[in-house]
Amino acid sequence: MNDRMHHREQLDALHTGAAVVDRSDRGFVLVTGEDARSFLQALVSADLDPLEDGMGAPSLLLTPQGKLDVAFRLLVVGDDLWLDCEPGFGAQLKASLDRFRIRVKAEVVDRSDEFGMLSVIGRTEHVADAGTRTVRTAHGVDILGPAASVEQVRSALSPDVWTTVGPVAYEAWRIEQGIPVQPFDIDDKTIPQEAELEHDAVSFTKGCFLGQELVCRIDSRGHVNRFLRRFTTIEGDWPARGAEVVVDGKIVGALTSVAASEVPTGALGYVRREVEPPATVDLHWDGGSARAVIRSLREAAPPG
Repeated sequence: MNDRMHHREQLDALHTGAAVVDRSDRGFVLVTGEDARSFLQALVSADLDPLEDGMGAPSLLLTPQGKLDVAFRLLVVGDDLWLDCEPGFGAQLKASLDRFRIRVKAEVVDRSDEFGMLSVIGRTEHVADAGTRTVRTAHGVDILGPAASVEQVRSALSPDVWTTVGPVAYEAWRIEQGIPVQPFDIDDKTIPQEAELEHDAVSFTKGCFLGQELVCRIDSRGHVNRFLRRFTTIEGDWPARGAEVVVDGKIVGALTSVAASEVPTGALGYVRREVEPPATVDLHWDGGSARAVIRSLREAAPPG
């Protein structure tokens, strides 16, 4: 089987809901101690008060100016909080939290080298080992914990039922689903509303958190100047990350993530707010050009 067919079969498994993805390269930070919850509640954008043991929520650590520091998902494990973030951001998340850890009984520990995670896309029957924790996602479940325990779970998953998906097909699916990742689609210049992060990761009722002033001001009486969009129905050459988005001869944005040409599900990129989806745009880069249709991140992806 050639690589193209192999990647397409993996993408099909993601669409039909029988896929498992090893995402152990993510960053993992544990916050422990009697003040762990109150410490995070005062800093992060999500509201921790409604969360019980075993419940997770997407959240953001913002700068005081309201720009993104680190995006992560937090999971309540007894009295502790497990935070997982994009690969390479565990150390940054720990360092940023430590800057605010003053006179509180809480410890922040980077466990990126010791923890692992599997994303199970589709069926959600119980597959976790006693040494791991399972948290529901919009597409299935994530299983995370000490790397050895996560590996035991992976080994127990029957290859007759579950297709192991590699990074190429997973990236194509992720783009198709409109899921932004740090640092490509969101970075230290990002305001949450630009990437529609406020819908799931920001509480506007919890009270104060770091960077709240800008985020709430935009929500109540302002706007952002650009939005992250999905690019579909791409015709022409297959684009590259960084390709310019052009409307009526004007550059109005750029691509931030592009699926591999073997699994051409589309791309993500920022577009000026004046260009409202759905709209047809031109893409230009060194050595090629194409046309595409832009759509909202939250618009339903193609069936699958």
